[in-house]
Amino acid sequence: MIVVTAPTGQIGRQLIDLLLSAGEPVRVIARDPSRLAPRVRARVEVVAGSHGDRDVVDRAFTGADSVFWLVPPDYRTESLAAAYLDFTRPACEAIVARGVRRVVGVSALGRGVTGKAGLVSASLAMDDLIASTGVAYRALAMPSFMDNLLRDAESIAGRGVFSGMALGDRKVPACATRDIAAVAAGLLRDTTWTGDADVPVLGPEDLTMHDMARIMSEVLGRPVRYEEVPAETFRAGLLAHGMSEAMAEGMVEMMAAKNAGLDNAAPRTPGSSTPTTFRQWCEEVLKPAVEGVGARP
Repeated sequence: MIVVTAPTGQIGRQLIDLLLSAGEPVRVIARDPSRLAPRVRARVEVVAGSHGDRDVVDRAFTGADSVFWLVPPDYRTESLAAAYLDFTRPACEAIVARGVRRVVGVSALGRGVTGKAGLVSASLAMDDLIASTGVAYRALAMPSFMDNLLRDAESIAGRGVFSGMALGDRKVPACATRDIAAVAAGLLRDTTWTGDADVPVLGPEDLTMHDMARIMSEVLGRPVRYEEVPAETFRAGLLAHGMSEAMAEGMVEMMAAKNAGLDNAAPRTPGSSTPTTFRQWCEEVLKPAVEGVGARP
């Protein structure tokens, strides 16, 4: 039995499809089971509730061989420790109590990089907490997701602009959530691995934000540009959208670390490179999203 957390998120939805297509038995933990597609609800076991709840994970992990672990974003958290470590502790207790053999977790690049890195530092501390249970653990170590740009679909459609704190001219890796799901599915279906290790998921190429803007322009058939904003403007925007001080500061620290080279520390290898190019992602995911915004009344 494979347990999938966050089954209605970008990664979880695609992961479940891959596992079910392969004939794997799947159990999901869903805070709101009604958000699961009917075709999925008909084929999986559902445990309703939050995977940060002790009773919920204890029930869900009973009889489970493997777990896919993803901490959902808590934009109103009072501390990153609460959002990542406190949320994960009940699961660690259940992993031990229920004899789970393997866990695949969504984490970040940056292992071995010193200094504060906000959400990345919290993710790596979470990895250490899970590994301390003795379970075989694989931390999917990722850079930024291509799919995060969907948040800018309205701005791209209306003004031809996407923005952020990332340096505009620094080449960095980026990965598609479809590829993360594929790597996770392969690990969850493999019953031979042991120990704990990071698994970098880097996409196929390094691009600057300006490279991405050029590719978007070509795919969308309209000018698109990247607007780099300073840290204080970035922080203010996060707070204005209701993010807590702790989470906003964690985001700023993470982006500062990325601008200093955090995402470039892991060497690109055939094993860490995944297939979906940014151009392909723009054609298949971003373009329909942007055109959908433009089609709204």
